Amino acid sequence: MTDVRPAQLLKSQRFRQQREGDWRRLEQLMTKAEAGSASKLTDEEILAIPVLYRSTLSALSVARETSLDLGLVEYLETLSARAYFFVYGSRATLQDRLTSFFRNDWPNAVRGLWRETLISTALMLLGAAVAAWLVLHEPEWFYAFVPGELAGGRDPAASTETLRSTLDGSDGNGGLSVFAAFLFTHNAQVAILAFALGFALCLPTGMLILYNGATLGAFVALFASRGLGVEVGGWLLIHGVTELFAVTLAGAAGFRIGWAVAFPGQKRRLDAAVEAGRTAAIVMGGVVVMLFFAGLLEGFGRQLIVHTGLRYGVAAFTALVWAAYFYFPRREARLGR
Repeated sequence: MTDVRPAQLLKSQRFRQQREGDWRRLEQLMTKAEAGSASKLTDEEILAIPVLYRSTLSALSVARETSLDLGLVEYLETLSARAYFFVYGSRATLQDRLTSFFRNDWPNAVRGLWRETLISTALMLLGAAVAAWLVLHEPEWFYAFVPGELAGGRDPAASTETLRSTLDGSDGNGGLSVFAAFLFTHNAQVAILAFALGFALCLPTGMLILYNGATLGAFVALFASRGLGVEVGGWLLIHGVTELFAVTLAGAAGFRIGWAVAFPGQKRRLDAAVEAGRTAAIVMGGVVVMLFFAGLLEGFGRQLIVHTGLRYGVAAFTALVWAAYFYFPRREARLGR
């Protein structure tokens, strides 16, 4: 039986001799950069690194496929990893990343989900309309849509004066911080579920958005049946514009992923889901910010601002802010054309 190891070693040595000069140069540049001297790299050296990196990566691929000696493969793997982080690693500061997120990434991602946002909005309005109709015709339906802990005594069994007192703040303002924290947690859970369940082909997300709208519709219908429709509108919208928009966007993000999984097109299903997940994840990062502000408005603003007109004013202002932020054209975008 012929020993193939000498031939294999000779092949490995020739392979190394032909390319070792590039590897050594890349290794020297990486050592210089990692020692904190990246700013001292010349323009020629900076431009050479990506070329040397791709050459090293190609050599690594050949070494693996032709089963060259293990030591050479490990050396190339380590060198490629070091160069990868230099070529593709982010060197932006935290402030730069946050600025980019709020200035470009988040609003661009939301605009990219406009179809899914319309679907999510339509489902929420449908759920609200159906639940409101049912409660107006049979108040007992209220208990099917609104959990007891969320109703907090505001149910068909409560008197009109009791319901009115929860709207004008006359029932006391104690524990606002705890209340805000509870509602923020609740709304965050709804939003996260709407996003996460999108992987199951959109259906659970759609049901959750429908149910969330039904909860809202049942609540409004109860107060409207007691002649408090205008008042409950201000009570809800002072925080609801931000809160419900956040939940709607979370549902839209879930729909984007579910649609990519169900209909990947020419892409592999996993690749389509990963690509959709990037956009959806950016949107969800912003949704957390929106829910934080909604929690503050719900726990403090709604309790401290008791005049219905002022509540509608705050709601209108927040609606304009979000519309301008996400959908109005930006001056820098026009200048860049």
